[in-house]
Amino acid sequence: MKKIVAITACIVLMGTGSALAAVGGGDITLKNKGGDVVFSHDAHVAGMSLACTDCHDKLYLSKSQHKAAGMKQMQKGKSCGACHDGKKAFSVKGDCAKCHKK
Repeated sequence: MKKIVAITACIVLMGTGSALAAVGGGDITLKNKGGDVVFSHDAHVAGMSLACTDCHDKLYLSKSQHKAAGMKQMQKGKSCGACHDGKKAFSVKGDCAKCHKK
């Protein structure tokens, strides 16, 4: 009986810990000679109601598997351009200051 209670308590605590964890992976600063880009997980996950799986396991598998994409590639739908196409979200073309901060 004590084993069942202990196992149940462990399962509940494991579930509670992940439920209390911060949403997303925080801010990520992408160094760029045109001005650094700060990617906010909170703005995308909480602000835009995106699920982690909307990007991860599709566009961004992991830091080591993600390859940097230039603006020309993004304008063709790669990386950020997959959503920032002017339809789903503002386009990567145009106002550079929306993303690049000097």
